Amino acid sequence: MVVAEQTSPDRTDDNITLDAQDDRWEWRRRIRADPRKHAIYRIGVGVVGGVLIIAAPLTGWLPGPGGIPLFIAGLAVLASEFEWAQRLLYRVKGWVQELTAWTGKQPAWLKALGTLALFVCVLVGIWLYLAVLGVPGWLPDSWESFLHKLPLLK
Repeated sequence: MVVAEQTSPDRTDDNITLDAQDDRWEWRRRIRADPRKHAIYRIGVGVVGGVLIIAAPLTGWLPGPGGIPLFIAGLAVLASEFEWAQRLLYRVKGWVQELTAWTGKQPAWLKALGTLALFVCVLVGIWLYLAVLGVPGWLPDSWESFLHKLPLLK
């Protein structure tokens, strides 16, 4: 029985695209074998990754996952084809791991204070959003009457 040797991709070269031997998927190696298909595939990957990255700041203020997760998803799509994006993605992953390790070492009171500060920032953001755009009419009447009592929300 022959065991396939697991090697990590060579990330030391300065190519802007991953080398065929760096790819772990056969279907992508077949695409890379044909220069025309490879060019079309790279354009598609670039467009999809670019759209996700551009959508990140546009959706960051909306409720739900957007912003940073969308940016990381776009970067991951680009990293599947471009080495510069792969290097950036590994750098971002390292920063997230360092931040996670740092926050894990903090005392519970500081974590609670950080959570409270985040909650206050979200409430202030919602208040500013309503102050600029106004209270939507589709909210229940009890909510509308409460919100109209707050400063700047008329």
